[in-house]
Amino acid sequence: MRLTFLGASETVTGSKYLLETETTRVLIDCGLFQGYKWLRERNWQPLPLGINEVDAVVLTHAHLDHSGFVPVLYEHGFRGPVYTHYGTVGLCQILWPDSGRIQEEDAKFLIKHKLSKHKNPRPLYDEATAEAALKLLHGIGFDKPFRIGDIDFTLQPAGHILGAASVIAEHEGVRIGFSGDVGRPDDILMKPPRPLPAVDYLLLESTYGDRRHPETDPWAEFAEVVNETAAAGGVLMIPSFAVGRAQLLQHMLVTMMADGRIPRLPIFLDSPMAISVSDVYSEQHEYHRLTQAQCDAAERAVIYTHSVDESKAIAHQGAPHIIIAGSGMATGGRILHHFKHWLTDHRSTVLFSGHQAGGTRGAKMVQGNERIKLHGEWLPVKAKIRQLEGLSGHADYTEIGDWLKQSALPSNTKVFLVHGEPDSLEAMSDYLKQTTSYDVHVAAYRQVLHFNQG
Repeated sequence: MRLTFLGASETVTGSKYLLETETTRVLIDCGLFQGYKWLRERNWQPLPLGINEVDAVVLTHAHLDHSGFVPVLYEHGFRGPVYTHYGTVGLCQILWPDSGRIQEEDAKFLIKHKLSKHKNPRPLYDEATAEAALKLLHGIGFDKPFRIGDIDFTLQPAGHILGAASVIAEHEGVRIGFSGDVGRPDDILMKPPRPLPAVDYLLLESTYGDRRHPETDPWAEFAEVVNETAAAGGVLMIPSFAVGRAQLLQHMLVTMMADGRIPRLPIFLDSPMAISVSDVYSEQHEYHRLTQAQCDAAERAVIYTHSVDESKAIAHQGAPHIIIAGSGMATGGRILHHFKHWLTDHRSTVLFSGHQAGGTRGAKMVQGNERIKLHGEWLPVKAKIRQLEGLSGHADYTEIGDWLKQSALPSNTKVFLVHGEPDSLEAMSDYLKQTTSYDVHVAAYRQVLHFNQG
């Protein structure tokens, strides 16, 4: 048996691991490379090792850097099953077509404005291909064993987002664990990740390998921002990721209003994708911390704006009010239209609640840029810019260390660090070598492991 690292190796994105025996080939995760151009260009390279001919795909969760390359396999002829948790199926049904639609729109924009070096720029895949690829999805419950060829698999809860799983694969006495993205033990929305069973080899995420989460109270920080903005008579604009973060923000706002910690203000969820994701979270509430009653309470209290006209109508709403809209780093989406109305108003606030990647509009605003470019115009930033810490869905290195201690891993488990930037990987390696007896390595891109079978 052998394993080839085809992504999320020496970088955070593009999660793909090819697991092979004499008769079976399975791809664990099938994600897009994102971020830097040199990484995104890998999405366009010839498919490595004929991965469109694997017997099946197993996904840890729905985020596009773990699942969003499946439509590319489909376009290249793959028609095998894609196994994943039911929650991930529900989210992929939203994320994949949206990804295809955005790529189509980007290609049309490049053609219209002649901004591409290619004569006829095209999307990596379109919405129709993404819709067709959804037919390959097969929902699997946690702890329900399934078999692909001669390899046995199980999924177990990993926290992080709805449906996120760690994958356990076993063949002829050798057991391999794929951590996926590991959630936090005290996450407000998601249940904690379940400790791992004994495995011989573990692929372990290292996103926060060099960072710890702040020991602040996000509830108190959030309430302070809402109260300050409301007292000033301004509008609170919250750029938000559609999966997980938008649902968490709704829950926190509705809860604080019910408890009297903040005034009762109109809350608008102005993101069709986040609205659809919220529906999935409500339908599958048994897989996260919120009850059906809490999901229903958020839906009753928050105004969902589906259409463009409904979104535009928010501009006529008197202040103060709260708008949650995409995108999380203010790189696009409806939040930009609200910026046009309120970013020049000193009474208003923009609250970022997640990581802002370098070079994004969100990062520039957090850094204190006095003007930002918006639809070709430079707009002065007069609103207050605030950042809400402590809501990350990724465990930091100490939380992962505690999770490993709770797990049944043998002392000589071979650990391969993945899904991290170089500094994070190096720091995580040092931490584990100092605090555990595991045999720790940093996985390299296209590295091949050959497993000793018992």
